[in-house]
Parts: sequence; structure tokens; C-alpha cells
Amino acid sequence: MLQGLQRFANLESFGAWLCRPEPWTGAFDLPFGLPRELVVHLGWPVDWLACMRHYGMLARAEIRQQFAAFCAARPPGRKFAHRATDGPAGSSPSMKWVNPPVAWMMHAGVPLLLAAGVHLPGLHRTDARRVALEGYPGLLARELVGRLSYKSDERARQTPERAAARLRLVEALEHGRTRLHLSLRLSGEQRACLVEDASGDSLDAVLCLVQAAWAERAHEAGDAMYGLPPDLDPLEGWIVTASP
Repeated sequence: MLQGLQRFANLESFGAWLCRPEPWTGAFDLPFGLPRELVVHLGWPVDWLACMRHYGMLARAEIRQQFAAFCAARPPGRKFAHRATDGPAGSSPSMKWVNPPVAWMMHAGVPLLLAAGVHLPGLHRTDARRVALEGYPGLLARELVGRLSYKSDERARQTPERAAARLRLVEALEHGRTRLHLSLRLSGEQRACLVEDASGDSLDAVLCLVQAAWAERAHEAGDAMYGLPPDLDPLEGWIVTASP
């Protein structure tokens, strides 16, 4: 059952929430790692923690310059390097700095997780009471409504068709129509909130919540990796619920 949605005004308040001692398992809509091919090419550390600390200390202009040079030297259609999880999850390359700028999402988010000392299965073992997993709402959304667009940050594109797609998504989650075999319980007010938020932020948060719930259930059944592949690349990471 969804107990509520919590919103943060800025990264500082979100980081402070992450540091609270209460136990939780969460799925976060941002990449947790870079493609090994890219890291090796750039000569960055291939240890995950060292790599992320190095990445977090770089200015975005410097990151963009290095990533753009990497892409410029590659043939058309293969400009970006991919992680092993990108194919099964259908996710954008984690080195992508535009449309969507997931590289900047990682640059902002992973340092907060490290500062909070949370446990990242397969990547960084710390406080097992607070567990962070890489989520991707688009993976679960595509399973339920295919390639239908259900959100937009542009007011002109916040159409009735997208609202109808959000309603379909919510109804499918409530009826457990996914391979995760989980049903979401909502109040009428919560259901309306998820459908009416045309940006899709509220619905994306709930999609990640369902992915986290699936991972927590796997852990309760004895899986120390929270449903992640046991042989995942410890530099790249893996998107929870993506089939290996």
C-alpha cells in the first residue's frame, strides 16, 4: 500500500533525508555506474568507488568534453558506450549528457548516496539497513503500456492522451499486471494525484517503488543481491528487475 509521496525542494534536503537512520530499500531513477569500455578508454579507476569519487570531483564541462571526444572518435550508430544492463532494460547510455541527461543525474545523485553511507548491492557494501538500487521506471512502464508516452515537462505536450496513458498505467499497477506479481494499493486521492501529475514525476516515483518492493521481497527470500544478477559487472552496476 502506498503510504504517501514525499517531495524535496532541493538536493540538500534530499541528501539530508538519505542520511536519516531509519531502514529502507529504495530504487533510484539514475545510473549508478558508467560503461566499462568508457572508463577504461579514459584511464579512470576501474574500482567502482574510486571511479565514482573521481567522477564526482570533475566539473560537468570537463566531463562533457571528455565524453564528447570519446563519441567523436567512434563511427555513426556507435557513438555512445553502453553498459551490459542497457540492452535488457532498454535504458539510455549512462554517459549521455543530453536527451535525457542521465550523466548529470548520476553526477548529482551518486555522491549523495555515498555521503549517506547507504548499501549498494553488488557495488558498495556499507549500511545494510538502508539499501539503494538503480531503478528505471521506463522499464516497468513499457511492460504495461508499450511505447505510449505518458508524461511531459512541457505544458503544451501535457495532452489528454498522455493522461489516459497514466490512467492505464495506474490501473495496471493496481491489478498487478506485471511480471513482478505485485499489486499496488492506492486511495482515491492518491490515484488522482498519479494521474493528474502531467510531468509523470509522481508516477515514476511509484514505478520505482514497485521495483524496490520486488527487490525487497527477493531479499526476504534469501537473495543477498536483491534480485540483481550475481555476476553483474561491479563497475557498471545493473538496473533492478531487468532480466539478465
